[in-house]
Amino acid sequence: MSGAVLVTGAAGFIGSHVCEALLARGETVMGIDNFDPYYSPVEKQANLAALHARPGFSFLEFDVRNVDGWAPVVAGVDRIVHLAALAGVRASVEQPLDYVAVNVAGTVRVLAAAVQAGVRQLVFASTSSVYGQGVEFPFREDQPADRPLAPYPATKRAAEMLAHSYHVAHGLNVSVLRFFSVYGPRGRPDMMPRLLAESLLHGSSVTLFAGGQMWRDWTYVSDIVAGVLGALDTPRGYEIYNLGCGAPVLMADFVTHLERLAGRKANVRSVPAPASEVVRTGADITKAAAHFGYQPQISVEAGLKLFWDWFAAR
Repeated sequence: MSGAVLVTGAAGFIGSHVCEALLARGETVMGIDNFDPYYSPVEKQANLAALHARPGFSFLEFDVRNVDGWAPVVAGVDRIVHLAALAGVRASVEQPLDYVAVNVAGTVRVLAAAVQAGVRQLVFASTSSVYGQGVEFPFREDQPADRPLAPYPATKRAAEMLAHSYHVAHGLNVSVLRFFSVYGPRGRPDMMPRLLAESLLHGSSVTLFAGGQMWRDWTYVSDIVAGVLGALDTPRGYEIYNLGCGAPVLMADFVTHLERLAGRKANVRSVPAPASEVVRTGADITKAAAHFGYQPQISVEAGLKLFWDWFAAR
């Protein structure tokens, strides 16, 4: 009989959706989160609200940087989905030490706890930002990822390599998932879809880099969750997988799609892109498709409709 699944960052955007999906298939889930104030802890509490009443769910306020206290967190756990992190490319430029403390040192704490608990599979959330500007397009997992443009992706790449060292030294099964521009209901307030939606509903100004002449592989959250569960169910030693939609969208078109749904124009202000911003992202998802049947189901047009309906009803 399978043990519980530990989800770190359970109160976050992706974490709360992953918990819901695990519970829906009858898993026992232990969620942890420290409610970091990078964005409002009130939103994170709201993300958890529906989970607390679900059978099989328990939650502990806990920081992955905690040196002690892991024993009760991983008791009865045989799989881990490690989503807890300090996110945000541009914020990491201003606070690199914080990002190292959480994303590198905190991940080592999770890896060590996984080994001590004898877990059979750990899924680690990384980012497409590790590719930097990239040398080939679309991005493949075997391409170099050694030229990150900001501390955030640098810390994620460091954590990927540390996870490999734990696989070699301790036999820990690790699936590294490089997420590509995730969006959907409960999306983070610092990300472009929420900022655009706020502009459309309330008239606030939103910054658009390079006049929207940048491409992003926007991936709806349910597709990401399906990839997380697929990887969780498929331990294969140490593997890295892209999780994207595989259909990059010009940011100017992304704005237009959302404006059409809202029936009004966003208050957009174009500025030059900072050096930390990648010009385009795009995922080659062949490997994830071959290993665990990953196949995105939600187009950007359909996903934005779902996202806008959620946002407008808040």
